[in-house]
Amino acid sequence: MIPASIRSKRIEYAIRDVVVPAKELEKKGIEVLKLNIGDPIKYDFKTPEHIRKAAAEAVMNSRSEYSPSEGLLELREAIVDKEKGYGVDITTDDIVVTTGVTEALMLIFAAALDPGQEILVPGPTYPPYITYPTFYDGIPKTYRTVEEDGWHPDPDDIRKKISRKTKAIAVINPNNPTGAYYDERIIREIADIAAENDIFMISDEIYDKMLYDNEFVSPAKIAKDVPMIILNGISKVYLAPGWRIGYLAIRDVDGKLEDIRDGIMRQARARLCANTPLQLGYLAALKGPQDHIKKTMDKLRERRDYVAKRVAEIDGLSVVPPKGAFYMFIKVDGCRDDKKFVLELLREKHVLTVHGSGFCPIYGKGHFRIVNLPPVEYLEEAFNRIEEFMKERKNI
Repeated sequence: MIPASIRSKRIEYAIRDVVVPAKELEKKGIEVLKLNIGDPIKYDFKTPEHIRKAAAEAVMNSRSEYSPSEGLLELREAIVDKEKGYGVDITTDDIVVTTGVTEALMLIFAAALDPGQEILVPGPTYPPYITYPTFYDGIPKTYRTVEEDGWHPDPDDIRKKISRKTKAIAVINPNNPTGAYYDERIIREIADIAAENDIFMISDEIYDKMLYDNEFVSPAKIAKDVPMIILNGISKVYLAPGWRIGYLAIRDVDGKLEDIRDGIMRQARARLCANTPLQLGYLAALKGPQDHIKKTMDKLRERRDYVAKRVAEIDGLSVVPPKGAFYMFIKVDGCRDDKKFVLELLREKHVLTVHGSGFCPIYGKGHFRIVNLPPVEYLEEAFNRIEEFMKERKNI
């Protein structure tokens, strides 16, 4: 056998890794209730019609050319307008359109991290923030977020984990997997730490318009003195996750990110471009009607509240109701092995969730993540099974 690279063997992605045993059950004809993946289209949401039409027209009009490596100019202009609405001062030259936020992360980490250099990421965190720094021989360090404080970051813990090797601090706000929304005070504290240590921030804003009660405030507006790379895309707010169109926007300060910008652009040119017709779909999303967002959040609010109620009624479970996104990070009292818990729940009750340690082995352990995307009837059946499992629960 010809061996695979060591770096490829380090790749893990808990959200999809748990699908493997679920598929084995499905091969036996067993229906699995899936609460594992943040894909609205898998449930009862649809990409808005005007966005679908724009992408279809782009295909039918043979907009199949290679686009510029940094993305179509008209899309980048629309992104500039969107960010300016948040008080962020950038130009089209600061934007790279990517194959989803995941590719944006790969470009950033590959450009910013030499072997042994570090990136601070929230714990728990979206798994690529751990996987891809490791892939590029960097070191991801998770900083503590406090469940009892609404999963807000602990600035003191961030300070303790800064070293001479630290290159950046990442913020995911609203957060995946906890649904937390960090207030301006916390963002300012994190930004002050970055400024004091002459490092940059990564601001993942993919759920920016998916807040239940708050209005989104961009960290780039709060911290105008800190160099920052902003991430966003079409997947969540515009209900088109499979389109894989996102962007990174470099909001520089005093040219501190120029070398990293060059490293990102070299990679962007080498991988050619993002999908051209679907960039035009994202253009329609940004410039067209936005009324689907309120309808989406109304449905998600009902489903969030239902899950919170059910969790509160089940002995041994608790959850901090999320302020944004569509995830619930549920604590299991006394759980010693959350992955075993998730796999036993799948095997015995055929409900698929994701183990909390897959989002951080330190700060995620003893939890499992679900999505509150499905209709209440679907969630009801899933939680009936979860409640049964908890009543029958062994010492896991």
